[in-house]
Amino acid sequence: MRASQLPEDFTMCGIVGAFTPHQPVNQLLYDALLLLQHRGQDAAGIVTMDGTKCFMHKAKGMVRDVFRTRNMRGLPGQVGLGQVRYPTAGNAHSEEEAQPFYVNAPFGLVLVHNGNLTNTQLLRKQLFDIDRRHINTDSDTEVLINVVAHELEQSARDLPLSAEAVFKAVQRVHQRVRGSYAVICLIAGHGLLAFRDPYGIRPLCVGRGAQGEWMVSSESVALEGTGYRFERDVQPGEALFIDTAGQMHSQQCAEHPSLQPCLFEFVYLARPDSVMDGISVYQARLNMGETLAQRVLSTIPPQEIDVVIPIPESSRPSAMQLAHRIGRPYREGFVKNRYVGRTFIMPGQAVRKKSVRQKLNAIAQEFKGRRVLLVDDSIVRGTTSKEIVQMAREAGAVKVYMASAAPPVKFPNVYGIDMPTREELIASGRSLEEIRAYIGADALIYQDLEAMKRVVAALQPRLDGFEASCFDGRYITGDISDAQIAALQAQRPKSNEDDANAAGRLALQAQVDP
Repeated sequence: MRASQLPEDFTMCGIVGAFTPHQPVNQLLYDALLLLQHRGQDAAGIVTMDGTKCFMHKAKGMVRDVFRTRNMRGLPGQVGLGQVRYPTAGNAHSEEEAQPFYVNAPFGLVLVHNGNLTNTQLLRKQLFDIDRRHINTDSDTEVLINVVAHELEQSARDLPLSAEAVFKAVQRVHQRVRGSYAVICLIAGHGLLAFRDPYGIRPLCVGRGAQGEWMVSSESVALEGTGYRFERDVQPGEALFIDTAGQMHSQQCAEHPSLQPCLFEFVYLARPDSVMDGISVYQARLNMGETLAQRVLSTIPPQEIDVVIPIPESSRPSAMQLAHRIGRPYREGFVKNRYVGRTFIMPGQAVRKKSVRQKLNAIAQEFKGRRVLLVDDSIVRGTTSKEIVQMAREAGAVKVYMASAAPPVKFPNVYGIDMPTREELIASGRSLEEIRAYIGADALIYQDLEAMKRVVAALQPRLDGFEASCFDGRYITGDISDAQIAALQAQRPKSNEDDANAAGRLALQAQVDP
């Protein structure tokens, strides 16, 4: 759930599943999760399967801390799945809600999920009243695995489990479930299932090993970094089923699939060396730098800018391209401390200020006496931006301009990015001048939404659009009202301090290098 920068409130998950008939799968899953660590640092889990028996280890923390040698030895088998998590619904401090989730019928299912269901409350009621299934946590993933289990039980009743029965179950899941979901599921003794929501909001791709092994992952970087060959993206609404013989079956299971991936994946969430739905994340960010440069040129004469400096890390490609386009020097002006752990709750301004400075330090010689253009990937609450502008001034900058590679974030995201409430978003209901004054910059330039959509879409003609609700307020699943947003906000992760200090919640984390 989090990407490699200094985020204010972005979250997500990373998932992986693999079938390796010639060797144990545990080390491969561990290595893949390390490559997906940027997508979540709250908890990690792996399940392997040996025959029909499942072996699980999951706990809160980073991958390297959760899995020790003794844990790895307890994960035998040639097929398995794993997840790195940052919570978007439920209890932020509950180890029970770390994934994977398991149910024992039918067959025995284990599931990991990246995304967020938007009709969770309705599904809970249906599961209890009609399907007679019990949900024991606040996690929407537990809801999802029980829906999958019920539909699989119905489609495979009195029959041997076939790929056709699996796909029929996924069809019914698509009909019942709303929201965003990229899913990998182990079916004990039968194989590995993966599917993606009908809009393809969250990413999922598949690759092959040199000896016919299979891997399904949130991002292509997990395939390439483990020696697998990227085959293709899982299409919106599509399901893949890899049976115990290593044969992959696939079928489109949605009635009206439409490729509209989350635009924020390209802005911020994904690693720059990933390719998602045929789009290079790095190239997308370069293109964003081009369009942002046009906005800068219409606001500030280039001769008024002495140097362009990125806020590490996600903004670097955009900042480099912007600097090239306006003909001004690009410099690294901030150094990030990669060894400070994530600080989850920042209850007050003094603590918040200290946390930013523990993680980021200015190189004074790049600021002293200069007019500086800072480039960030986005501005959400504005609290981090305000502190960074102040750091630049204290380092000697005579002018500090701020440019955001993303448009104003005005609306909550309900599809798996744990953004603040609308009231906490700095751009919601405020003018550009009010935002500029709050963060203390001499000028503030935002990306243009339509221009950004255009230059990213140019990299993939097959796109039907983007999920860009945090920018434009359009929720593509069509089931989101103000009341629904309020209900989903109520499901946001809670801690003991969260209720009392909601206005001061600021998530900061260490960089995970590509």
